[in-house]
Amino acid sequence: MTEHHKIIIIGSGPAGFTAAIYAGRANMDNVVFEGNQPGGQLTITTEVENYPGFPDGIMGPEMMEIFRKQAHRFGAKSIFETITKIDFSKRPFQLWSDRDKHYTADSIIISTGATARRLHAKGEDKFFGFGISACATCDGFFYKNQKVYVIGGGDTAFEEANYLTRFASSVTIIHRRQEFRASKIMIERAKNNPKIDFLLDSVVDEYTGEEKMGMKRLTGINVKNVKTGEITSLPADGVFIAIGHTPNTEIFKGILDMDENGYLITNGKSTYTNIEGVFACGDVQDHVYRQAVTAAGTGCASAIDAERWLAEQNQ
Repeated sequence: MTEHHKIIIIGSGPAGFTAAIYAGRANMDNVVFEGNQPGGQLTITTEVENYPGFPDGIMGPEMMEIFRKQAHRFGAKSIFETITKIDFSKRPFQLWSDRDKHYTADSIIISTGATARRLHAKGEDKFFGFGISACATCDGFFYKNQKVYVIGGGDTAFEEANYLTRFASSVTIIHRRQEFRASKIMIERAKNNPKIDFLLDSVVDEYTGEEKMGMKRLTGINVKNVKTGEITSLPADGVFIAIGHTPNTEIFKGILDMDENGYLITNGKSTYTNIEGVFACGDVQDHVYRQAVTAAGTGCASAIDAERWLAEQNQ
């Protein structure tokens, strides 16, 4: 059997749930496919302190549950399936899930987000969110007067390192080679910053820490010299993996316009994609800011765009 909805939102997180809230308040039938990471990236973070309205901070998973409840209050429905196949060549749009279910929609909002690239060294999965992060803007504040490391050699790593010097007592950039991919101006800026030093020809072999009464905390890293094989144990309060993000756009390749890195391209300041009736919001189309609050803003915009577009179609 085929299940039809006015608006189908692919992906959750701040963008997807905000789109659902606005669509619901406009009395538009909508469902949210929460995918393989319900609630999005914030569900694997700890405390969120930079989202307006939470002066004392809030845990990421708790925040996403609040978003979900608010969306449901206005009639949205969560479907805990992953969309694996689409056909946007005709209307209504066709979608299939990982449970072999078939859905159709008059309009689509894509909020599948982006995934931080990981190295998956030993201990990384265990301490991710407990001393290991992929976003200095999100978590740098928590490392005041502490020693942190940044892994990477591109502009992202150097931007993160410079930003972290506002809080940390010292920042060490770990890179597997002597040469960097970062632009010359970023490299010079880092080299001229007295808080930044470098650990080259090196990779993190293992993350170490402690676990007490169910609480985990990173305390150190084992670094391997790729030329000599020598491993050195170093104390660490925090590690930021800065090797880029991968937008979750695999199923849209060849269908929706993307940039060279796979991010969906939207028209001007709108959330319109190259296919009428298909909109994109959140990190899947934003490689610049990647913040919960900006994602929520574009989620709002996508619902308004979809509502107006449907009205133009006499729907």
